[in-house]
Formats: sequence, C-alpha cells, structure tokens
Amino acid sequence: MSTPVYDPQPLAKGTLRVTPIGGLGEVGRNMTTYEFDGKILIVDCGVLFPEEHQPGVDLILPDISPVRDRLDDVVGVVLTHGHEDHIGAVPYLLRVREDIPIIGSGLTLALTQAKLKEHRLRPVSQKVTEGERITVGPFDLEFIAVNHSIPDALAVAIRTPAGLVLHTGDYKMDQLPLDGRITDLRAFARLGEEGVDLFLPDSTNADVPGFTPTERAIGPVIEQVMHQTPGRVVVASFSSHVHRVQQVLDAAAANGRRVALLGRSMVRNMTIAADLGYLNVPNGVLIDYKKARDIPDNEIVYMSTGSQGEPMAVLSRMANLEHEIEPRPGDTVILASSLIPGNENAVYRVIDGLTKLGANVVHKANARVHVSGHAAAGELLYCYNILTPKNVLPVHGEYRHLMANAKLAQDTGIPAENTIIGQNGTVVDLRDGVATVAGQLDLGFVYVDGSSVGAITDADLKDRRVLGEEGFVSVIVVVDAQTGRIISGPEIQARGVAEDDAVFDKVKPKIAAALEEAAQNGVRDNHALSQTVRRTIGRWVGNSLRRRPMIVPVVIEA
Repeated sequence: MSTPVYDPQPLAKGTLRVTPIGGLGEVGRNMTTYEFDGKILIVDCGVLFPEEHQPGVDLILPDISPVRDRLDDVVGVVLTHGHEDHIGAVPYLLRVREDIPIIGSGLTLALTQAKLKEHRLRPVSQKVTEGERITVGPFDLEFIAVNHSIPDALAVAIRTPAGLVLHTGDYKMDQLPLDGRITDLRAFARLGEEGVDLFLPDSTNADVPGFTPTERAIGPVIEQVMHQTPGRVVVASFSSHVHRVQQVLDAAAANGRRVALLGRSMVRNMTIAADLGYLNVPNGVLIDYKKARDIPDNEIVYMSTGSQGEPMAVLSRMANLEHEIEPRPGDTVILASSLIPGNENAVYRVIDGLTKLGANVVHKANARVHVSGHAAAGELLYCYNILTPKNVLPVHGEYRHLMANAKLAQDTGIPAENTIIGQNGTVVDLRDGVATVAGQLDLGFVYVDGSSVGAITDADLKDRRVLGEEGFVSVIVVVDAQTGRIISGPEIQARGVAEDDAVFDKVKPKIAAALEEAAQNGVRDNHALSQTVRRTIGRWVGNSLRRRPMIVPVVIEA
C-alpha cells in the first residue's frame, strides 16, 4: 500500500521543518533539509549505487525538486563525513548553484573538493572541527566528534528557536578506535541535559544486537592471512576506508611486503589522507603500481576497489580475466568490507570467479576481516538513555532498520507517538518540543546515466530490462496508402529471442492476414496498423516461444 502524497501547509513562523530527501528506506542517497525563517540548511548530499534491476545506471541522486526553485534560500550544506553516500551528489547540486557554502571537517572537505575538481567546480568551503560552534543563517550549529569507518566524522547539533535537533550522520561507539578519536558521549550527555527535541540517529545496524566489534580486532587477522599466503595478496575495500588501508599497510610492513594501490578513487583518496596526516605510511611500503610487477609474488600486496562487485571496478575485472593482474593458485583475495544490501549477487559472482581461478578468497563470512562502521542496538540504547530525546526520526537505513531503531527508542521510554517512521519526502514540523508529520512529498529517483542526469525514467529502465531479459523483435511492412494492401514484407528481425529468425516464418502469414482484415474494415491509420502488427506477433511469440520481447512494428505507407 503506497503512502498518500499531500503537500504541507505553509511553514508557520517559529517552526522548524525537517524533510529527509534521501536515505530513508534505502542505504545511500543521504540528504535532509532543515527550513527555518525562510532559510534552508542541507545536511549531507550523497548517492545511491544502482542494483541489478537498474541496468545502465551509474549513480542515483536525491530528488532535489522540493528545493530546486529555492536554492537561493540555501545557506549551506553540512557534510557529516566523506563517504560517497553522504558527499557523492554534491557536484550535481553545485551544478545548479555553485556558490552554496560546503561545511565539513578537514578530510571530508578534501575528499569533496577533489570530487568537485573533476567536475570543474570551485566550491565555497568552511572547515569546522569537533567542539566548534558556528552560525549559518538562522541556524546555530555545533559539531561533535563521532567514530565511524572513516576519520573526521562529525555529528551536528542544530539549534533554532523551534528547538534543538541532533543529526548523527553515520557513527558507532568503538572504544578502541585506530585513531584514538571516540564518539564524544560527554557532548551527547551535555545536549541531553539541555534537552534534545528531535533526534535523527543512524539506523543501519539497529537490527543487529549487542555492540559493533572494535576495528583493532581486524589488524591481526589481516596480518595472519598475509603471513600464510605464499603468493600475492589482494585486499578490496571501499576507496575511502582509511582505517582499513592503514591496517593493510601495517600488516604488509610486518610481513616484509610492499603495497600498491589500484583504482583511481583509491589512489586519489589515500593520497589526500596521507597528505593531511590521517594515513601513516611506513617508510618504503607504498610503491607505484607499475613498479609492483617487478616484485616477487610473496612480497606484494595490492589494495584495490571493487568490494561490492561493481562490474567496472578492479576486482571484478580480475575475476573476469580483464585486468593485467590475473589471480592464480597461491594468491589470496581479502574482501575487507560489508555487503551493501542489493549487492549480494554481484559480490558472490566475483567470489566464485576468483575461486575458480584458484585464489583463496577471505571475506566477512569466513574470517573477521571487516567490522561495520555503524552503531548496533546496544550502542543505540546507550545513546537514547544519554540523550533522552523528546522525539525521534530514525534515518539512514532500509525500512526494517528504521523500525528496529524506533523500537529501541520506545524500549527506553520514548512514547510510540513521538517516534516517527518516515520515508523520503516525509515532512516533519518541530515547534515547542512537539514533532508532527506535516506532509508527504512525492519524490522519485534521479538517475545518472553517462553524461545525462535525470533524463532516464523508470519506464526507460523497464524497457532496458525487457531488452536484456526477453529480447527485441522488429517488424517492417510496406502497405499501399490507398487500399491498405501489403506491398512488401513483413520482414522480421530479432535479437535475443530465438536462435534463427526463420522461426518467424510461421507468423508472417498471420500478420499479413491481420493487416488484410484491417484494410477490409477500412483501417488506414498508420498507428492502428502498427498496433495490429504488435498484437499479432506478440500473441504468437508469447504462445509459441514463451517470451515477451520488446516489439517495434514499422508500417510504411507507399
């Protein structure tokens, strides 16, 4: 059952309007707008990666239609951290208005600026650090350190006369983080004492009981796997996972191996992280990929992209023998990341392909080579008890994650009526400590396909799926414009439907008969004749070949 769509009433003075644009009911596209006193603040602007039922799509963007005509009212974009699902759509937003101020930590801004440079955009940036408090338009912003799988992540407390909102971004509560930077629970407690009117917590692991294991548990496992591998080691991870790359560098140094980075985004991001001091590179360990070819197999580690089975990423090309590095017996491939929902089949195909080539594949299911960057249920319970928020709007997760998060909130005593299970486009108004659902916007997907943005529709994707799964049939017939009699054809060409086009010889007389009957009935309209051809061949293909291809009839009048 679909949720009714209805526009909210005009925003009342003194009320804060909160609208998740993306990130609810999905893992990705995180973006939320805050409106107060005619001004808009955006928190995060990320992308979603396509699934198999979205062929040809490169990226999926948030639908910014609610603010597209009001971009002059946008006073800034706060980026909580540097992952693609939080910063990846910034270039597409800045294409519409380039001078929107981008606010974030040092590493987050550096990663975003590198991305914007590729799009030939020069952003207006403002660097902030944990503990800093700034004013942006009518919004009083305080930034709080949170621990995540990328350094320099920040939660943001948003104060307006309507109340105090805490937006966590992605976070967990690792008590022994690699960089020593823990989630600042003292700041959370201080906000709890002040009174949090609306809490927007990360929901990704809300249905996972207990606590997320510490990152430090991963390093020894990676080091042991390297020690036991007689050949090359390939480690695949997200290109922004600085902590994981650090562990790979340290493990390589301990085993007398050198590390070469593979993948443009991996090289770019780790260069930025090293230059800013977030990545500590042991002397002599990191080498250029071109020099790695001359190093013995037992002395090299390749750090690559492709942990999600992306078809054009390095790891998939290795599995398909389309990359210079061809896995073989004696090699070990480590998938040091979790599975993003929807990518399971693609990842397992890569694992199977690597295994067939003789490589030993180590992944989260058979060794502790990755821990999540998101708070599990136990950590979320701690936060609810520390903050005691009046209202909760779970964000960043699929529907089951949002439900689980809301249930945790209710378990700590927050009334069910104060926990809002929203979706993209749910409009929430906050005033005097009361949060209410004020509307539901109709938001869709914005597809990036090559150089086109937003031009591809769901109908186009349906056509692509039909072409890929059922094939294509074209029928060309030339008819007399006066009598409707067939002059030439029907000529039938097909792709992906049958082994030989000769099978369609049986349906040609049926098409001719149908057109002759239409002509006798006085049908001369070109569209009507085309539909006659479509129905006739479609019915025959369905009954005879058990297929439902895309059919393109062409009726030419002469």
